[in-house]
This record gives sequence, structure tokens and C-alpha cells, in this order.
Amino acid sequence: MKKPVFKKRSQEEKAPRNSALALRGGGYSLAVTAVVLAILIVVNVFASVLPSHMTKFDISSSKLYSITSNTKAVVNNLQKDVTIYWIVQSDKEDDVIQNLLDKYDSLSDHIEVVKKNPDVFPTFTQQYTSETVKNNSLIVESGEKYRYIAYDDIYLQDANMYSYTYTTSFDGEGAITSAIDFCVSEDLPIIYRLHGHGEGDLPSTFADQIEKENMEVSDLSLLTVDEIPEDADAILIYAPQSDLSEEEADMLSQYVEDGGKLLVLAGPVEDGALTNLNSILAQYRVFVQEGIVVEGDREHYGFGYPYVLLPDLNSHSVTNSLMESHYYAIMPLAQGMKVTGEASNATVSQLLTTSDASFSKVSGFSLNTYEKEDGDIDGPFTLGVSIEHQSGGQIIWFSSSDFLEDMYNAFSSGANTDLAMNALSDLIGESEAMAIRSKSLNYNYLTISDSTASTLKTLMIGVFPLTYLLAGIWVILVRRKHQNESV
Repeated sequence: MKKPVFKKRSQEEKAPRNSALALRGGGYSLAVTAVVLAILIVVNVFASVLPSHMTKFDISSSKLYSITSNTKAVVNNLQKDVTIYWIVQSDKEDDVIQNLLDKYDSLSDHIEVVKKNPDVFPTFTQQYTSETVKNNSLIVESGEKYRYIAYDDIYLQDANMYSYTYTTSFDGEGAITSAIDFCVSEDLPIIYRLHGHGEGDLPSTFADQIEKENMEVSDLSLLTVDEIPEDADAILIYAPQSDLSEEEADMLSQYVEDGGKLLVLAGPVEDGALTNLNSILAQYRVFVQEGIVVEGDREHYGFGYPYVLLPDLNSHSVTNSLMESHYYAIMPLAQGMKVTGEASNATVSQLLTTSDASFSKVSGFSLNTYEKEDGDIDGPFTLGVSIEHQSGGQIIWFSSSDFLEDMYNAFSSGANTDLAMNALSDLIGESEAMAIRSKSLNYNYLTISDSTASTLKTLMIGVFPLTYLLAGIWVILVRRKHQNESV
């Protein structure tokens, strides 16, 4: 039987089949590529129409590109339409502000962001403000109410008097949410500021913060009214230089007993004493001491002046935010208060306290030494107190009025104003629009010693590279050894 003979195909015969296979494979690859490209295009188109909060993630340390739960609560409860006018020339848009406005726009159907180019609408802003409007300024409007937000109110610069530097912060969210809350709110908190006793003007930073948090301030003289106005959410007494009458003190005491709220910032006065005013505290077994408090503990006073006090903060809704952020309150020229027992009709909480080494100089403004002398009063003292009456009334009292001065507030990095605003918010009931603090834009630097820097340089430049080099040589030698052994 003959073996079958298989005839080998020539190269010419193989070529058509190979060409067909190649064509089929190329067509398959082309189809797969087209499908993948189509999927990518669809995904990109879909992603482009998603809200920015779903496609952008904030990894900044200060959460510069995020909004707080406070803003979400205000925006989600909107019942009125709000328009945010963005005053900006073409190609001059601030990226951070744009990102923020996109978030507001996506959060609620009641918010509309409208860009107004001043080159196209040169007179548009004149109906809202007479100021020169910078690029990236905003106007928030709802119905007949509006608020102008200048660019300089969004990017804030505060001087640090201690280091002679400026800190920059972004307050866009706080300003916009506050403006929205102002425009849609029917009733705003009313703070009556007592006058008629040489009270000082509110420091500019404190006054600006009150306005930002949508509190209306009106003057009140107890000598011209029979009772405190019913629409008063709180009474503010700031830096009185002379005492109240007994009738005024009785009226304020009755106001608190009836459920009223009282914030007092009163330090020592050069002439006389605030006996009648301080009698309001005495009803709750809190007694104001004579003189000016001086600290004997170097850890509890600042800048080399024992009367510029750095008191301990005690846990309370007024102080907790400062404690969590490790801020110090600075209390200059303060009188000491002593809590001598429990009040029968109220709960007394000490907010700020001095050290055991503190004492009160009874000579007051006439002191000529910071050393303790005969007759001086031993500490520790309370510098801030909260009294919650069983009726629902409340008193928050700070025994220094100078601590809100802009200079001391700058020294404290704004903690002093925050402390006072926390007190007001605690008294009147904090709204969601309050307590949205600005976000720092300053870089945080790591400071290390020269010896540590030298050690790091040696490790990075010498030890680590040499270790990797030796490890590489060892791996090569081991591989060559295995290859020789296999041969």
C-alpha cells in the first residue's frame, strides 16, 4: 500500500488565506476600537452634564472647595427664588469663586447664578451700590431685598500685629450664605445696645461680624422707656464708663427673670465703680472684685504684660469651638469675679478662669508695680461667666471690655471676636447661617532644626541611594550565579 503523498502548498496558495485572516483580524480590532471609543465618548458626555459636586473632589487641607452642612441646611430649606449676580469681565473669572457658585447653583432649583459683564452692562451695579465694584464681586437678591458682597469681603486680609505679617482667608461661603439668609428671612434678630453711660462704640471687626451674621443693632436708653421692647432678642452692654441707676439695674434683672437675654462686656473704670450694674451678678452669688487682675504665672499672660491675661477655657457651647481649634482668648485689663456658691434659681458656668497665681491689684489704674502688695486680692478669678435662669433667661458676662479692640483681636488671631459672637449666638439661638468661618489660604510650613535637616540630607542623598545601589548589585550577582549553575 502506497503511502499518501501530501502536496505542499506554495507560498502563492497560502497568501490568500493569510490575507483573509489578517483582514478579518484587522476588522475585528477596528470594531473593538470603535466600540471602546464610542463608550468613552458617551461616558465623557454623561460626566460633563453631572453637577460639579459629583465630579470634583476637594483634597485641600482647609476644604477650600467644599461647602459646610450649615450652607446645605440654609439652601435646602429655601422657599423663595434667589439670584446671585456674578460681576466679572470675560476671562477674569476666579476659579475658586466659580467652583463655589457652581455648588450653590447645583444645590437648589431656587438659586440661579447670573454672570454680568461690566463691559456689557456698565450701569448694572449702580442700583445696588455706589462703590467701585471689582471683578468677582457678587450681588445676592431675592424679591426686594439684596446684599452686595465686595471682592474684598470674599478674600480677607488680617494683620498679625505680633509677627507683622498678613494672613489671607477665603470667606466666600460665609458671605454668600449669610446674604441668602438675609434676603429670604422675614425676621432678623434684634440686639438692643444700651447707651447713656459713656459706652464705647463697637470695635469695627466685631460690628462687621454682627452685620455679617444678620443681627440688627439698635440703641436703647432705659431712662426713656417703661420696659424693655418686646422684640428684643438680647440686650448688649459694651464698655460702660459710669454706673447704671438702681432702676435700670432692676429693669435688667427683671428682664432676665422674665426670660430675657443679656450680654455684658464691662471691665474696670477709671472713676468710681459699677456697683449697680454688678449687683445683677450678685443675685446669682457671683461677685465682682475690686481692682485689675494681674497674673503671676508666665504661662497665663502675654507679651510681657501681666495684665494681658491668657485665661484657661472651660468647656461650654461658647468656648468649645476655640478649645477644639487650640485658640487662646486674650483678656486685657480685666476685673476678677468670684463664684461663691450655687444660685437657687439659676445654673452658673465659669467660661474663663485665671491661674492660682493671679491676684487683683486694688490700686487699679494707679498701680505702679506688678508685684503683690498688702490688700491685693488673691485669685484665682473668673473672667467670663454664663448664668442660665430657670425661667429661660440667660446672662453671659465678660469682665473685660478691651478684649474686643481690634489690636487684641488681631493678637488672638480673631479668637476674641469669635468668643463674643459665640456668646451672642448662644443667647439668641444660633441659625445655620452663623458660625461659617473663613478658610485660611496660608501655607502651613514644617519647621525643623538644623541637626534634623542635616540628618535628612544624609539619608536622602547618601544612605538611601547607596542602599539601593548595593541592593541592585547583589541582585545582579545572585542572578548570574544561578545562570552559571544552570549551565
